[in-house]
Amino acid sequence: MDKPRAPRNTGYLDPQAGSLEPQVGYPGSHAGYPVPPADYPVADQSSIPVSDQPEHTQPGGSAGVPWMPAPPRPLNCPPGLEYLTQIDQVLIHQEVKLLKVLLDFQSKNKYEIKNSFGQKIFLAVEDTDCCTRNCWEALRPFTLRILDNTGREVITLERPLRCTSCCFPCCLQKIEVQAPPGVPIGYVTQTWHPCLPKFTIQNEKKEDVLKISGPCIVCSCFGDIDFEIKSLDEQSMVGKISKQWTGLLKEAFTDADNFGIQFPLDLDVKMKAVMLGACFLIDFMFFEKAGGQDQKAGVW
Repeated sequence: MDKPRAPRNTGYLDPQAGSLEPQVGYPGSHAGYPVPPADYPVADQSSIPVSDQPEHTQPGGSAGVPWMPAPPRPLNCPPGLEYLTQIDQVLIHQEVKLLKVLLDFQSKNKYEIKNSFGQKIFLAVEDTDCCTRNCWEALRPFTLRILDNTGREVITLERPLRCTSCCFPCCLQKIEVQAPPGVPIGYVTQTWHPCLPKFTIQNEKKEDVLKISGPCIVCSCFGDIDFEIKSLDEQSMVGKISKQWTGLLKEAFTDADNFGIQFPLDLDVKMKAVMLGACFLIDFMFFEKAGGQDQKAGVW
């Protein structure tokens, strides 16, 4: 993957350079967010290992990866999601765990979420117990906590235990997205299809907003895998979630994946957050190795 470009003064993506053109059929930014509680929940730092907590460093600090400067928070924007208001793409990098590589032992997944300049926006940490991870492996239910640079939990993802085979269309995969924690803002539900991986993005009222469609063969072979984000009638492409090729050695011996998400700059910020949830659900369904086996090759 190409080295990220040097950050500009603000750290935000230039809307005139590389942003997606507005498409017909997606929900643009609008007012009407539920007013968040004044004292909404903050991540319990005592329950998160020190190694998983955000590093409070400035550009050039010891960690070597700067955090994106916090933009002003627009009115009616859920706390913490202001980072997503001025970007049209994010990069998600999963941390390589030596325990997984050497012993095939399922440890908690940890991800860095960055903007197009390589600046960190969020840190995502899986919250599951050892028994759940190693018994259910890639099928496991989980809570994924997304933290900002102060350690505040701004987004919570909840995945229940569900089936993965298309033979059981009544109990397919889903994930709930909350921002702030405890306030649902959207859902991603798997749509039954005999051959293709398909999902529906819903708002907080469980109304369909966008569709996601993946390839028939979900396999990394020296190239990226794209899951297209489309309007409800599937006639116009709004964005995409890409599983990025990370190199032969990393793909063969680890399940540490890199993803990119592209969406319109003016897309409703809550739907941008729900797309993060869609990306993590896709990662676990198709690219999380289980029992030493290779990634899943399709909806079966």
